Amino acid sequence: MKRPFWFLHPVAIFVFSIIALGLSLFLYIYWYVEVSAGLKTVIEKTNLDPKQFVAWQTWVVIMVLSILVGIILLGIIVVFVYQRKTLALYRSQRRFINSFTHELKTPTTSLQLYLETLIRHELPREKQLKYLHYMLADVARLTDDINGILNLARLEAKVDGVEFVVVDLVEEVVEFYRKNEQLFRGSEILINKSPDRCYYCSINRLLFQKVLMNLLSNAVRYNENDCPQISISFSQTEKTVQLCIADNGVGFEKSQARKIFKKFFQIEGEGLTHSGGTGLGLYMVDQVIRLHKGKIVAQSDGLGKGAQFVVSLPRKDPGLDD
Repeated sequence: MKRPFWFLHPVAIFVFSIIALGLSLFLYIYWYVEVSAGLKTVIEKTNLDPKQFVAWQTWVVIMVLSILVGIILLGIIVVFVYQRKTLALYRSQRRFINSFTHELKTPTTSLQLYLETLIRHELPREKQLKYLHYMLADVARLTDDINGILNLARLEAKVDGVEFVVVDLVEEVVEFYRKNEQLFRGSEILINKSPDRCYYCSINRLLFQKVLMNLLSNAVRYNENDCPQISISFSQTEKTVQLCIADNGVGFEKSQARKIFKKFFQIEGEGLTHSGGTGLGLYMVDQVIRLHKGKIVAQSDGLGKGAQFVVSLPRKDPGLDD
């Protein structure tokens, strides 16, 4: 179905403006050259002194006008690009609001049902404890969502003084998994480590734990296999230490490799049954890695073919804190 008044679309207006501007420039130059040629003919017929007419001003004026028109054209392009980015951000924010509202509504509705059940019915202690555990899980989910927004705001505002320590990345990942192993029950997580190799880098422990939690949680959450499999490996170059987290999850299209770290972006595609989320998790991961003066790269062969995230951090000498 075609939209009415298609000529009012920003793209159409932009195209018309460019055509009109180019046509105006062409007609003005053509008119000016014709007038100059006619004036030259008049001078020759009337035997006037040509020095009274500065011929080179014609091309100077043309050059100046061309520069001005070029500046105007550049301004139009900048305004157009800015408008398109603003529109894309507005749409992303609307999706974020809808998604985040859903993320908040689901646990609050669940909490309300459990509380109403406990008030209206006399339940055995065993069932009460069961419902209380469910309620605590919903509260934890709400807390995670709210803390995610607050942490992102702090990162973007850079209001907190961030302290870094030099650690062995392998030990840090192993210790994180040991403390949070219960969160990944039903998943197979393999940490490929060498007992005689150390990979030292400078991190803020709290922020880096959020990176690990987000990447591992996504690998489990966006996975349609009975047993999600996650492989964690390490490598290093002369200047960097690399952490690679690969999974057998739903993956993503190659064209989305750079987009998934943008604010509010959510993976979409045919056959993708998972939905929800705020679209801020990987954006926050990217911001944290940037704060560590590193970078993160996402790779996938397509939907249903898993994904891997490679985090690169500056290599440090052991025992040196920032």
